[in-house]
Amino acid sequence: MPSLKDLKNRQRSILATKKITSAMKMIAAAKLKKAQAQAYAARPYTELMAEMLGDFLARVQDPAQLPAFLVGREPSRSHMLIVTTSNRGLSGGFNSSLIRMAEAQINKLQTKDQEVKIYCIGRKGKEQLARRYHPLIIQTVDALDKPRFHDASRIAKELFSLFENQEFDSCSIIYNKFVSALTQKTTSTSLIPFKIEQDNPAQQRIDKNSQTPKSSYEYEPSEPEVLNQLLPRNLAVQIYHTLLENAASEQGARMSAMDTATRNANDMLKTINLTYNRTRQAYITKELIEIISGAETL
Repeated sequence: MPSLKDLKNRQRSILATKKITSAMKMIAAAKLKKAQAQAYAARPYTELMAEMLGDFLARVQDPAQLPAFLVGREPSRSHMLIVTTSNRGLSGGFNSSLIRMAEAQINKLQTKDQEVKIYCIGRKGKEQLARRYHPLIIQTVDALDKPRFHDASRIAKELFSLFENQEFDSCSIIYNKFVSALTQKTTSTSLIPFKIEQDNPAQQRIDKNSQTPKSSYEYEPSEPEVLNQLLPRNLAVQIYHTLLENAASEQGARMSAMDTATRNANDMLKTINLTYNRTRQAYITKELIEIISGAETL
C-alpha cells in the first residue's frame, strides 16, 4: 500500500498536469475559431480554380497540347510526395494518421518501381519518416499556425523549379481535411497531374455539364497564355488550401485530445482521492488500536 506522502505527491502531479491540459485546450479552442474561418473562406476560391482548370481540360481536344505541369509526365518514373504535419505533438492521432497514409503510398509507389522523393511540411513528419525513409527526404519546412499565401507561393515556386529541372514527374500532397473539431479526414490529393476530387463541388458542376464541354468561360488573351500564368498560381492556391485545412485540423485535434486528457485527469484524481482517504482512515484505525491495546496492557 502506498504511503500518504506518495499519494499526496501523485495528487499534486495530476493537478499540475490537469492545469496544463486545460490551458492547452482553451488556447487550441481560441486558435481553432480563426483557423476554421480561414479554411472555410478559402474553399470557394479553390473550388472555382479547380473548375476553371477542369474547363481547360474539357476544351482541349489533343492532350499532347497540354503543359506537362498540368498533366504530368508519362511514364512517371519519379514521384514527389508532400506530407503536411505539425511542429508539435499532443494532438491525438493527427500526425500518426498522416504518417500511416504516407508510408502506405511510399510502399505502393516503390512496388511500381517509382523513385519517391519526400517534401515534409512540419517537423513531426520529418522526425517520424526519417526513421525509415531518411534518404528520400529532400526538403523540410516548418508548419505554421497561421499560414500565409506568401508561404504557399514560395513552396509552389520551389516545386515548379524542381519539376522544370525534371527532378520528378508527378506530385501529390497528404493532409488532414477539416470536417469538425472532432473529425479530421486524412486526404491525399494529386497536384501533378491535376485532378478534381469527387467530393469537390466543382467536379459535380462539371459532371452536370459533361455533354457540353465548353462552359461559359471566355479567355483573353489566349488559352495557352492564360494557362501558363494560371498553373503556377493554381499550385500555390492548392498548397495554401491544404495548409489552412491542416492548421484547422491540428487545432481541432489538439483541443479534442486535451479535453480527453483533462477528463482523464479528473477521473484519476477521484480514484487517488478515494485511495488517499481509505489509506488515511486505515492509518488512523491502526493508531487507535495501538493506543487502546497499550491502555489495556497498563
